[in-house]
Amino acid sequence: MKIMLVEDDEALAGEISSFLTKWGYDTEIAGKYDEILKEFMEWKPHLVLMDISLPLYDGFYWCAQIRRVSAVPVIYISSRGDDRDKIMAIAQGGDDYVEKPFRLDLLRAKIEAILRRTYEYKVKEQLFLKPGLCFDAVSQILFYEGKEVEMTRSERKILARLMEARPLVVSREDLMMALWDTDEYVSDQALTTMVSRLRGKVKAVCGEEMIGTKKGQGYFIV
Repeated sequence: MKIMLVEDDEALAGEISSFLTKWGYDTEIAGKYDEILKEFMEWKPHLVLMDISLPLYDGFYWCAQIRRVSAVPVIYISSRGDDRDKIMAIAQGGDDYVEKPFRLDLLRAKIEAILRRTYEYKVKEQLFLKPGLCFDAVSQILFYEGKEVEMTRSERKILARLMEARPLVVSREDLMMALWDTDEYVSDQALTTMVSRLRGKVKAVCGEEMIGTKKGQGYFIV
């Protein structure tokens, strides 16, 4: 998902961009404050983070310009906490308002909530286990920092079922059912080996244990 960041504080813009990139978002920081709409049209983001106090024209102006051509979600990020500013933000087509200073985790939560509402099905396709580690539910491919993690067809089936159920435990019987349509015969011992191998591959790329075991029940995403 693409996020356009309109923020003239370069340090803050860089911090936000770096944080969101780690969570799998493709971020672009606006560079020309007299051509925000042009950059928006060229980049076609899925969401805009808009500061209010900007050079030349303020964020209210640019949000109104964007609203003339697109319904893309806009979240204001501003140190101006007056209720009149918040009312103006909504009146000009903004979807949410985050007052500076803010926690980056809060900003991410608001971004994810709006993206879920706006692009429900597209967001469901991209499932994040941790920063940089993403599972594409449609292709059943695991990516780490943009690179595909090699897995067998059976390992993909197992991970897909675990991701679908997270954070709940998936029984061994459930996983074996999910593997029925593969070409590989799956015994109880074979399933244990597959899960162990998959766990090792995931840990090898991200350095953390992502698949847990519930003794006597099954497996789950940590």
